[in-house]
Amino acid sequence: MPRISWLLMIAGLALPALQAQNDWPAWGHDVGNQRFSPLKQINTTNVTKLVPAWQYQMKKEGQPFRMSQSTPLVMGGVMYLSYPFYRVAALEPETGKVLWEYTARGESDSPEHRLHSGPLGSMRGLAYWSGDKQTPPQIVFGTEEGELYSLNAKTGKPNPGFGNEGVVNLKTPEVMNGFPNLHYGISSGVTVYKHLVFTGTHNADETGSKGPAGDVRAWDLRTGKLVWTFHTIPRPGEVGNDSWPGDSWKNVSGANVWSFFTLDAQRGILYMPLGSAQNDYYGTDRPGPNLFANSMVAVDAETGKMKWYFQAVHHDIWDYDMPIPPILFDVTRDGKKIPAIGVMSKMPLLFIFDRVTGKPLYDIEERPVPKGELPGEWYSPTQPFPVKPPPLSRLSFKFPDDIAKITPEHEAACRELLGKEEGGRNMGPYTAPSEKGAMVLPGPGGGAEFTGGTFDPTLGYYIINTADTAHFFTLQRPIEDPSTLPSYRQPRWKGPPGSPLLYWHPAGAPVAVNGWPCYQPPWSRLTAVNVNTGDIAWQVPFGNAEGVPAGMTTGAPTSQVGGPTTTAGGLIFIGAATDRYFRAYETKTGKELWKVRTDELIRGANPITYLGKDGKQYIAVAAGSTLLTFKLP
Repeated sequence: MPRISWLLMIAGLALPALQAQNDWPAWGHDVGNQRFSPLKQINTTNVTKLVPAWQYQMKKEGQPFRMSQSTPLVMGGVMYLSYPFYRVAALEPETGKVLWEYTARGESDSPEHRLHSGPLGSMRGLAYWSGDKQTPPQIVFGTEEGELYSLNAKTGKPNPGFGNEGVVNLKTPEVMNGFPNLHYGISSGVTVYKHLVFTGTHNADETGSKGPAGDVRAWDLRTGKLVWTFHTIPRPGEVGNDSWPGDSWKNVSGANVWSFFTLDAQRGILYMPLGSAQNDYYGTDRPGPNLFANSMVAVDAETGKMKWYFQAVHHDIWDYDMPIPPILFDVTRDGKKIPAIGVMSKMPLLFIFDRVTGKPLYDIEERPVPKGELPGEWYSPTQPFPVKPPPLSRLSFKFPDDIAKITPEHEAACRELLGKEEGGRNMGPYTAPSEKGAMVLPGPGGGAEFTGGTFDPTLGYYIINTADTAHFFTLQRPIEDPSTLPSYRQPRWKGPPGSPLLYWHPAGAPVAVNGWPCYQPPWSRLTAVNVNTGDIAWQVPFGNAEGVPAGMTTGAPTSQVGGPTTTAGGLIFIGAATDRYFRAYETKTGKELWKVRTDELIRGANPITYLGKDGKQYIAVAAGSTLLTFKLP
C-alpha cells in the first residue's frame, strides 16, 4: 500500500476518537457518566478571563415554559438541545444559529401534564446514535407522554423505519398493569448501545401503590421493536420475588429508572439505578425489603439478564430513590487497576463496587436504624452503610445542640419552631415518617440528586455537590376537609379508583426560618472523594445564603440539583447553587477561582464543554429559559 494511502487510513480511523474528545456525545460525556472532558484550553491560569459567547432563548413568545433541566449534546460539529415542552433544536455550536427545530406531540396544557410534569417536562437529555448502513445518525429521546422518538440528526425529521413513522408508543398493556389512564412517561434521557436504546420511566408518585410498572426495556433502533424487558418488581420464579410476601408484588408501581442509566460499553453491561416502590412514604401493603426497589442492578446489555445487584435502601418509606447516575472509573489497589462503579441513593452515602462482580471495594455494614410507630408498617431493622467514605452531608439532628447560630434572632426563631415540634423528633439516619410527625434528614429532595457527580481520572477524585435538606413529615389519614391542616401538612394527590391511599403525605416543610435552615451550616457542600483510598480529599461549602453576616460562608440551601463537570484544565464547572452563581473551582484543592451571576437559576442542568470549529473551547449550561455559553476572549 502506498505510504500516503496508509497515512490517510490511519487518520480516518483516528477521526471519530478525536471528534469524541472535542465533542460532548452523551449526557455524561461518556456513557460511563464521568462528565470529564480532556479539553484544557481553559485552565486554572486563565479561567478568570471567561466572557459570554452566545445565548439561545428556549422560551418562545406565547408558549408555556418550565425551567430547563437540559444537558445538550455536541456531536459532529452540531449542538443538540432539548427543552420544554418536547422541543429539540440543532444549533451551530460556535454561534447558536438554528439549523433545525422539532416539536414532539404532547398535551402540554392537559390536567395530567400540569399535575405530573412540573420541571420533568423540561426534556432533561438526548441520546445520539451513529446509525448503520440502513439508517443515518439519529437523535433519540422520550417524552412525558410515553413516546420514544428517533429523528434524523441532520434534518430533524422522524425516522420512518422506527416504530410508527419515527415514534414508539411505550404505554403498552404489559407495563400499564391495567391502569391505562395513569401517568407513564420518560423524564430523563435514554441510553444507546450498538443498535439498542434503553428506556426507564417516570410513573407518578403517591397515586397509590398500584399502577404502571417501572420495568426497564430495550428497543431496536432500526425498527422500534421490543428486544427485552427486565421486571424491576420480580415475578414468581425470578430472583428477588421472595422479598414480596404473598401477592404483594402484583401491579406495584415505582421501582423505576427515572434518571439516567450508566453503561460499560467495553463489557456490554448496563447499570440501572432504580427508584422507590410506591407509596413513597409508607409500605403497609408491601412488607419486606422490596427488591429491586432502591437498587443498583447490573444486566447484560444485549439480553437484559441480571449479573448482580445491590439494594441501597431496604423497604423505602422516605422516597430516597437511586436517581444519582452511577459513575464508572478505575480504582488502583496494590498497583493494580480494578474496574469500579460509584453508586449513591438520595441518602448521601457513596458505595464503591467492582463493576464486573459487584463485590464492594470498601466494606459495607448493616447498621441498626430507628423503628417507626405506624400501625401495620414493616420496618427494616438495619440499613447498609459504607465504612468508607464517610457520609457526604448531615444525616441527623440533635436538639438543641445542632441549632444554627447565624444570628441571635434566627437562633431564637429556630428554638421556638423546634420547640413546638418537640425538638424535631429526629432519631438519626432513617428516622421514619409517622402520624405524629418527624424531622427527616435528608428530606425527599435528598442529599444528592439526579444531576449526579463527576470523576477526574487524573486525580482519582469522585466529585459531587450535596445539601442538608431536613423536612418535617407527617402522615395524615384521609379526612373530609384537608384545608383545615397547616399548609405544610396538606395532602398532595389522591389515589385513583382501585388504588386507594391509606395515608396522604404532605408536601413537607423545610426546617427553616425565613429561608435559613435551623441546623448548623454548611447547608450545602462540594466534596471530592479519593476513590483509591476512600477518604475525603477536600470538602468546601458550596455557594452562600443571602443575607448572612459578612464573612460567613454557609453554603447555599438546597443546592444539590445541578451537577459538576471536570476538565483536563484542572477545573470543575458547576451551577446549581441557589445564590444564582455559575462557578469554576480548582479540581485539586476545591478553591473557587471564578464565578458569574446568572439572571435565572441553574437548576437541574449540568454544564458541558466542547471545542468549536473556530478552535475555541466553549462552556455551555442551561440557566432557566436561556442556554448560556462562555469562552476565552
